[in-house]
Amino acid sequence: MGTTRVNEYGQPIGEPLPDWTPPPPPPRVRLVGRYCELRPLEPSTADGLWEAFSLDPDAREWTYLPYGPFPDREAFRQWVEEWSTTNDPLLYSIHPEPDAQPEGLAAYLRIMPASGSIEVGHLRFSRRLARTRAATEAMYLMMRQAFSLGYRRYEWKCDVFNQPSRRAALRLGFTFEGIFRQATVYKGRSRDTAWFSIIDTEWPDRARAFEAWLAADNFDSRGVQQRSLSDFMTHRIGSARE
Repeated sequence: MGTTRVNEYGQPIGEPLPDWTPPPPPPRVRLVGRYCELRPLEPSTADGLWEAFSLDPDAREWTYLPYGPFPDREAFRQWVEEWSTTNDPLLYSIHPEPDAQPEGLAAYLRIMPASGSIEVGHLRFSRRLARTRAATEAMYLMMRQAFSLGYRRYEWKCDVFNQPSRRAALRLGFTFEGIFRQATVYKGRSRDTAWFSIIDTEWPDRARAFEAWLAADNFDSRGVQQRSLSDFMTHRIGSARE
């Protein structure tokens, strides 16, 4: 670490940002990758999403989300119609192929251009999407756009009891920052929130790890990975610290 800066009173202060310009809000555009496409949520995707989520054997995938499960298709359609008009959160439907039906949801939220901070959340993947190259690439595409726009901090937060989400954050290269106790109330219960982040100086190494994992030669003819994303992340992060 460099020498800590101090002000005229001898107090330690943060590094200056003389060229800092707040980034714009993320635009409502499609994010297109090799294995998936994210589209700003539209009411027309409601039926496809409902059918995709209906493949679940029970409602456990809604436990840690602030809404759901929905009693019927019409209630879900109304929810999609309402949330397709919001800019924060800005929801996307995830399509594994350009002409495919949607298989999941993701969103930007807590969009704060003035501080250069943005969060990813509202993640809901169908059984067909979860643990696929498309699911991972969707997260990469959202990160890439956020940092390309000029955001300095990319956040991931979840219920402290949501162990799958916490493991996913670490796999995707986020750093665990701590737990905010009694941070909020949802679905009639208290939530302690686990915080994770990636910052702009870390992004280049994280990006190279994603790109190496997503490369065609990292998968065999059956689509089985040759090296894990965690392996690429560990190598890149370790190299950056040397």
